[in-house]
Amino acid sequence: MRKRRTVRRGRVMVAAAAVLAVAAGSLALTQFGSAGETGGPRNTGLPPATAAVERRDLRDSAQADGTLGYDKQRKVNAGAAGTMTWTPRTGSAVKRNERLYEVDGRPVWLMYGSGPMYRTLKPGDRGRDVEQLERNLAELGYTGFTPDDEYTELTAAAVKRWQKSHDSERTGTVGPQDIAFSPGEVRIKSVEAAVGELAQPGAPVLTTTGSERIVTFELDVAETQLAKAGTKVTVDLPDGSSAAGSVSSVGRTAKPGKDPQDSSPKVTLTVSFDKPDKVGGFDQAPVTVNLTGELHKDVLSVPVNALLALPGGGFGLQVVQGGTVRDVKVELGMFAEGRVEVSGGGLREGMKVGVPKI
Repeated sequence: MRKRRTVRRGRVMVAAAAVLAVAAGSLALTQFGSAGETGGPRNTGLPPATAAVERRDLRDSAQADGTLGYDKQRKVNAGAAGTMTWTPRTGSAVKRNERLYEVDGRPVWLMYGSGPMYRTLKPGDRGRDVEQLERNLAELGYTGFTPDDEYTELTAAAVKRWQKSHDSERTGTVGPQDIAFSPGEVRIKSVEAAVGELAQPGAPVLTTTGSERIVTFELDVAETQLAKAGTKVTVDLPDGSSAAGSVSSVGRTAKPGKDPQDSSPKVTLTVSFDKPDKVGGFDQAPVTVNLTGELHKDVLSVPVNALLALPGGGFGLQVVQGGTVRDVKVELGMFAEGRVEVSGGGLREGMKVGVPKI
């Protein structure tokens, strides 16, 4: 897998902007007067090149390396002791009422629910697990009872009909050796206990994920304003195509990044696709996430390399008019697309400012 990195193309922190400004000033081969005054004519000659002050829209953006995978990874633990006699194929999908694995030739069936199957259910039992089971039975067409948290004789009768459909012993009771709950359809990521190995209650037998494709990536804490929950993104996929999506979650804990050469704190984010069923590709495949942040409309901007660091602090530009040069102090706004938003100093659209010679 390629090394993850974050590549900024938009807003730059003030410290980084200052470095760019100092570099631009030295490349322009010009200096401010010893008094540090602005607004007056310069005596050091014209800059080597000029660029126009433009009025345009600027959009903040960034790129980040991400990993294409699946959501909701979890372990499936054995519900009974015995020998594993069948396991699903890695990468296959398992839906409600389908075989998840087998122990001693006895299938364990997948049902949907957020809580675990931790006991054998029988008439007289109450609880959330009872309601989960009953709602699954009702979805499968085994009715005759009211889905609630009470396991009645009517529930047992429905369970017997369900057991008959699977050629199982019709006991009217059901437990962890029969059913495993998951929030929804699962994809088999890996098999933890192969056929022929011994399974122990509570020991992992499978690792599963949800079936929906997602992307995870990291951003510097200072950059997370670009990727709040709901932010629209595009993802460049391994096959050369792109897919639209949005940021579905932003981590709350900052941790050191995975790149040992970059110790700045990172936050992990998740992207969900607008059309996840259209996204193919391998699990854990590298992708590029294109983030689009703020839009500043109708603002004045100049190339970033036009900036100069003022001796007294702040930033300035060399304005070229009528064959003369004057230095003006400006306020900076958004950095984007190789340009920076500027204001103040009497700037107007179409003015020429000094830049290093290309």
